[in-house]
Amino acid sequence: MKIGIGSDHAGYKLKNYLFNFIINNFKNYSIKDFGCTSDGVSVDYPNIAGEVCGEVLNKNLDQAILICGSGIGISIAANRFKGIRAALCHDTLSVKLSREHNNANVLCLGDWFISERMSEEIIKIWLNTKFEAGRHERRVILLDELSI
Repeated sequence: MKIGIGSDHAGYKLKNYLFNFIINNFKNYSIKDFGCTSDGVSVDYPNIAGEVCGEVLNKNLDQAILICGSGIGISIAANRFKGIRAALCHDTLSVKLSREHNNANVLCLGDWFISERMSEEIIKIWLNTKFEAGRHERRVILLDELSI
């Protein structure tokens, strides 16, 4: 599995933390860091979301994680791309359902709202939960057919 991770300046600290967490705990995953490279310089989250989502849509990544301060802006930016199903999650139930029911391919997190410990739990569930398909499949197909 190939995962991308990116953030703006407000999500920089959590992005780095999760990058290392995934490297150290999920050996069968490769992860690519899309930046940003500092929390000292303002970075526009739509640019990070666009680059990362483009890689998911081009099948260079299987899944992606995007982080900004609240998670809201970066999730809005990611969901502008047809075929991206970005889920903003702050707890274990929302992340589980995002995978099981929505087959979310981009996880969005808000650095200001979750602890490092909670982010670890969210990542474990995100990477280990599969799409249930069945009754949910029709809805996911409809989502992917929506055009902007």
